[in-house]
Amino acid sequence: MKQMERIAGFILLAIVVLFGMFGLSSSMLYFRLLMGVLLGYALSRGYMGFAGSVNRAYNGGSTKLMRALMFMFFVTAAVSTAVLYNADVSKFDLWINPINIGLLLGGLLFGFGMAFSSCCASGVLTDLVAAFPRAFVTLIFFCMGVFVGFPIQNTASWVQDSLIKIEGKNGVYFPDLFGFDGLQGYLGALILTGILCLIVVKLSYIYENRRKKAGTYFGVISETAQLSGEKKSLEESGEVCPFCENGYEKIFVRPWSLKTATLVISAVFILLMGVTKAGWGASTPYGFWFGKILMVFGVKADAIVEFTKGVAGPYEMPFFKHPINVQNIGIVLGTLFYMLTSNSFLSTCKASLKINAKQAFFYALGGFAMGFGTRLANGCNVGALYTPIANFSLSGWIFLVVLVAGGIIGNMVAKKVHL
Repeated sequence: MKQMERIAGFILLAIVVLFGMFGLSSSMLYFRLLMGVLLGYALSRGYMGFAGSVNRAYNGGSTKLMRALMFMFFVTAAVSTAVLYNADVSKFDLWINPINIGLLLGGLLFGFGMAFSSCCASGVLTDLVAAFPRAFVTLIFFCMGVFVGFPIQNTASWVQDSLIKIEGKNGVYFPDLFGFDGLQGYLGALILTGILCLIVVKLSYIYENRRKKAGTYFGVISETAQLSGEKKSLEESGEVCPFCENGYEKIFVRPWSLKTATLVISAVFILLMGVTKAGWGASTPYGFWFGKILMVFGVKADAIVEFTKGVAGPYEMPFFKHPINVQNIGIVLGTLFYMLTSNSFLSTCKASLKINAKQAFFYALGGFAMGFGTRLANGCNVGALYTPIANFSLSGWIFLVVLVAGGIIGNMVAKKVHL
């Protein structure tokens, strides 16, 4: 069975490559597919997830993932400078999101939902492979939440207009604050980003140490597995034979450290910025998916457009013509590739098959809260947090604060209902 999973994994990879080359209508879509596969692989092999940064800290006391995210944010912002410096910024789709009531409410709702569903907008895609029943229920209601939120996002001034505007931008772009630094504002922007990252890291250490002193630090199983894998790799010496069991395990099976995963994700982000002139987004197409489902049941595109106050294109467009759809599917496939080649697909699926009605209700609630929250905040864990921070937007840092607050509240409620 072990060999069958491995073989299936490499067959899957071959199919993905061939489909990208001959089944997609453009090289840009093929690029999106490959970037999605890399993201899914890194997220799953590195046990990465934005939701875990709050959930692990609350439930186990570990802030290691939160600190890893700060490292990823800073590295991505630093390398983004190489892409943006001396470039015509107007040609980039920078996510300088508005700072308003919508951002605050959306971040709270998103963090609240993350606690119930144990995932985020990108995490729900990886969990479709690792924890299908939970992820499927979450995704359906996530899609519904995005769809229901479209009319508000598309019409409400308290979602669209920023309360703070600098240099004509609908938000705060850090380089605009440091035009005097001699490097078009990017030196000051990067220093400020680094300071904010260090503040979060410091607060994380303080919190974790308090949990340890109080005897309420329990750690995280996945982080223990990562440390064990790192230790094995350090103890090994000599060349690695990929055709030997030990070599195969090192190359394809062992979990990546959080640092390795963050560096790979950062690299993918920069590739996206350089090639597509935009960052990483995930959640908006979920609303389009829900609209497409409604159309299957006879709802006309005109009725959907009238409700959402949007346009018909995304609903009428073939699924694999939309770049983010292709990228999101790539995340699922990248996760599946890792699970198969690491011989963990079947065992993981069996362990996560059963959910009860109570769990399903809270997964649905969590999914809807996240989806609706993304429309108020104009993005999710990547579209309102990671990409804005990497794009030097103040909105990303505000979203982080309310996301954590919402996550704490959600975990407190989840604990009381014994979820």
